[in-house]
Formats: sequence, C-alpha cells, structure tokens
Amino acid sequence: MQNKTTTLLTGALIGAVTGLVAAMLLTRRADKNENGTAITTGEGLKLGVMIFGLLRAIASLGDDK
Repeated sequence: MQNKTTTLLTGALIGAVTGLVAAMLLTRRADKNENGTAITTGEGLKLGVMIFGLLRAIASLGDDK
C-alpha cells in the first residue's frame, strides 16, 4: 500500500510541475503573439492526440512480458 501511495503522489507532483511549466510556456507564447492566443485549434488538437499517445505508451510499459 505504501508503494502505491508513493507512486501516486510522485506522479501527481510530476504532473503538476509539468503542467505549470507548460502553462508558463503558453502564456509566454501568447504574450508574443499579436492576437493574444497561445495556440490555435489545430495545434490544440495535435497536442491532445500526442498526450493521449503518451498516456497509452505509459499504460503499456508493463505489457512486454
């Protein structure tokens, strides 16, 4: 039980830090952009598909056996 809790807390911390860095990069990009948007709809869709692929890859890490 302790190992599961530690893994969940570590994953949550890594996710929070990653999200904070991504938000900082997006706000910096929006500040540089003339119309004030950070990403276009197409870029958001591509990003969502890439994140889904990453999560699928993480979920299948132990399936090699």
